[in-house]
Amino acid sequence: MKHPGKMKHQHGMMARDLNLSEDQKKQAKTYREDFRKKMQELNKNENITVKEMRDRKEALQKEQRNKMQSLLTAEQKNKIALQKAQRKVKSDERFTQHLNKMKTKIGLTDAQVSQMKQLREANQVKMKALRENQSLSRVQRQEQMMAMKETMKEQRKKIFTPDQLKKMEEMKKDHMRKPQAR
Repeated sequence: MKHPGKMKHQHGMMARDLNLSEDQKKQAKTYREDFRKKMQELNKNENITVKEMRDRKEALQKEQRNKMQSLLTAEQKNKIALQKAQRKVKSDERFTQHLNKMKTKIGLTDAQVSQMKQLREANQVKMKALRENQSLSRVQRQEQMMAMKETMKEQRKKIFTPDQLKKMEEMKKDHMRKPQAR
C-alpha cells in the first residue's frame, strides 16, 4: 500500500457517493481487512519468485474487486458506470484542449487534428481489448502494451510534418527546463 491515507479517503468517498448501507460498509470493511491480511502474508513469503508474487497479488486483487462488486446494488453499479463515463468525457475534453493548443503552437491542420482523434479512438479500443484479454499472462499483456505504445508513437509521428516534429521537440525541451508549479 503506497498511500494508505489516500485509500481511506477513496473508500470514504465511495461509501458516501454510492450511499452504501451500514451492512455494505461493514462487509466492505471485512473484505478490505481480509484482503490486507492476505497481502501481508503474501509479502512475508520469501519462498516464491517475483513472478509468482506478482501473479498471486493480481489474483488477490481480482478476487477483491469481485467481492466488492458483489456488494453493490444495480443502482450503485449504474452510478459507478456513470462516474466512469464522466471521467471519459473529461479525458476527451483534455485531449481536445491539448489538440487545440498543438494546433496553435505547431500549426496542426484540421485534417491532422482529425487524424489524431481517429488514432486515439482506435488505440483506446485496442488497449481496452488487451487489458481485458484474460488468455494472456500479466507479462504478455505488459509486453504487448509496451509494443502498442511504441507503435502509437510511430503512428503519431507520421501525422506531423518534419517542421512540426522539430517544434514539438523544442516545446518538450522548454517544458522540461521550466520549474513545475504544483
